[in-house]
Amino acid sequence: MNASPALIITTIAPPNRVIKHYAGLCERRGIDFIIAGDRKSPPGFSLRGTDYWSLERQKASNFQTAVSVPENHYARKNIAYLAAIEKGHDLILETDDDNLPYENFWNLPERKIAGQKIVDLGWINIYRLFTNTMIWPRGLPLEQLGDFRDYTAEAAAEHDCPIQQGLADENPDVDAVYRLTRELPVTFNKDLLFVLGKDSWCPFNSQNTVWFREAFPLLYLPSECSFRMTDIWRSFVAQRIAWEYGWKIAFRSPTVYQERNEHDLLRDFRDEMPGYLNNSAIGSALASLQLSGRTEDIFQNLTSCYRLLGGMGLVGKGEMDIVGKWNSDLEGLL
Repeated sequence: MNASPALIITTIAPPNRVIKHYAGLCERRGIDFIIAGDRKSPPGFSLRGTDYWSLERQKASNFQTAVSVPENHYARKNIAYLAAIEKGHDLILETDDDNLPYENFWNLPERKIAGQKIVDLGWINIYRLFTNTMIWPRGLPLEQLGDFRDYTAEAAAEHDCPIQQGLADENPDVDAVYRLTRELPVTFNKDLLFVLGKDSWCPFNSQNTVWFREAFPLLYLPSECSFRMTDIWRSFVAQRIAWEYGWKIAFRSPTVYQERNEHDLLRDFRDEMPGYLNNSAIGSALASLQLSGRTEDIFQNLTSCYRLLGGMGLVGKGEMDIVGKWNSDLEGLL
């Protein structure tokens, strides 16, 4: 098994400054840099230091998921995850094509890490622990913005964190409501690490996240939903399943800064509407869901969570078929 990590992105851009930067650093550091393309990606994408998966290559692979995930959707990133896992990588780093790394991005974490556990239950605005600026992560229910309670943190101790989220400086991951009403850039405090456990919720994204092998099934990005919700709803599913195994979700000070690609903020607002209206209800429904506490049932738990979202009308009817194919692909690799 190749024990080195893989770095994953998906892009429809030609090799831009960010992609070239990662490619050079990955080549020097011996890190496998896997890129998933899509229908809008430029033909003939080629860059030294990358393993590029064009749409055609994806569909010609043995991955059932590759023919089921819709084209022109961020969830094509699922195929890059599968490619990394097929190669035997047991650590996956993921980011986007507009996030540049600080030097500490390459300090690969241990799964068991020392951090302060936030013991408050319910929704946690994790950004408040890294800055005094009034800011919140994309996906936090808007009805939680008025919660200004002081969170309670335990003394730093070792926690099992197979999913770890790094924040982003300059242009952090915030929703369209924030961008339309408040100012950026924002820089977060350094050298902090907090963890959340059972019954505590906070959205995390796919822009700067580390995944360890046992949590790989939870990488799955749903595709029959809004692009702006795919990684957020994944994070809710992953947190809920993590509770069953005593896993914690880690949040650390920024290891990247974002030079954001051009966005239409009103379009983003429209695409985030399903989250504004439903994120709180998703948390409540998932919290009430009965899941198995056996790690060998992780695929069953994943299926149960997406069946719940389907029953709520939040993912399309075809989602369960794609989840089934993802599970089948992964069970043959793990």
